[in-house]
Amino acid sequence: METRLDHRRSACSNFINKVRSRPAYTQSVAFSHYNNISAQLPIVPDSGILIGGDIKAQARQCLHNIKGIVESIGHTMDDLVKVTLFLQDIGDLDAVNSVYRDFFPHVMPTRTVLAVAALPLGARVQMDALLSNGEGTFPQAPCPLVKLSRSSERAPHDPLSTQSVAFSHYNNIGAQLPLDPASGALVAGGIREQAAQCLSNIKAVLEHIDVPFDDIVKVTIYLTQLADLEAVDEIYRTFFPDSAIARAVAYLPARSVIAASALPLGARVQMDAVISHGDGTPPQLVEDRHNLVIRARNTDKAPRTALSTQSVAFSHYNHIAGQLPIDMSTGKVLTDCVREQTAQCLTHIKAIVESIGHVMDDIVKVNIQLANIEDLAEVDAVYTRYFPDYLPARTVIGVSELPAGARIQMDAVMSNAESTPPLI
Repeated sequence: METRLDHRRSACSNFINKVRSRPAYTQSVAFSHYNNISAQLPIVPDSGILIGGDIKAQARQCLHNIKGIVESIGHTMDDLVKVTLFLQDIGDLDAVNSVYRDFFPHVMPTRTVLAVAALPLGARVQMDALLSNGEGTFPQAPCPLVKLSRSSERAPHDPLSTQSVAFSHYNNIGAQLPLDPASGALVAGGIREQAAQCLSNIKAVLEHIDVPFDDIVKVTIYLTQLADLEAVDEIYRTFFPDSAIARAVAYLPARSVIAASALPLGARVQMDAVISHGDGTPPQLVEDRHNLVIRARNTDKAPRTALSTQSVAFSHYNHIAGQLPIDMSTGKVLTDCVREQTAQCLTHIKAIVESIGHVMDDIVKVNIQLANIEDLAEVDAVYTRYFPDYLPARTVIGVSELPAGARIQMDAVMSNAESTPPLI
């Protein structure tokens, strides 16, 4: 009898075998109507070393690598719905942008940009991506779904990013800076005002496409100072839950908080979001798309946080909140050993995954933040043991700090073959 993993393997094997995988991750993992592409460094595929030259050359190589993966599975760059751009120096953004626009001659995907403390191999730039997958994965029949790219005048415009790109049952919202839509300038005030503006901009994007705020399933907050999180949380609580129905069940989306070394325009905070899209995108049939339920679930076997749900499922995906290496018996970060901290993070993710009837091999993407990028080899020594059959797509960055002095943090995206049921 075929398992959920067997179905995914039969769908993915055609392209996984065509691309060269690095030891600790798979370049591209598809499930249902999305492909998750691992972070691409500016590595020349033939030599396996970083490309020589300036930041433009490195950015171009990252994009060529993404394009090579995309084309190897029968897609084009216009099928991308989101790109995340990690820079060693935010001052390089203009140079990167001059290259970036050449790869998207028609419609821009959504985009998130941040500077980080370090990147693997000492690279100056790294990019990952999310790709629409109109043919779906077996046993879904190929379906020419429409990708809906939309922007609102009520939220800030970026010539290199679309505000919202929907495909199938998800919307991906480009990172929102604390910009006043009317002036295009940073909002006046401090961190609270900036946080409120980010969330107001997300809300404006959603209202423009007639989607309620409580359809958000995952939020990622990027802060230049983690000490600002308490003030951001004060504002965050005023936005979630947003409706009477959500308040009745105390619904909160999954969440990750990431330390950025710098953000565009000198902002102190930036947020992006993943949105459930119950209406789907055409030509999905009415009976396939309406009233799917968001399933938010927690387990006592992993740490709980006041402003985040551990796992939020919608349609064919589960989004798992950022996990720190918290010792469940003490409520504090485990020892200083990065191997033990890595195992603790993965144990929490495994507990969440198993609490909802899944296995670790159902994970399609993992995001890792390290306080010291030099710890990556030690992390990999533990990491690969948690994925016995195949390795998910992955993004790794170095950050300037992590909460509670942790050395590592992880979040994940998981396939959800049973989907979520319609509201009865």
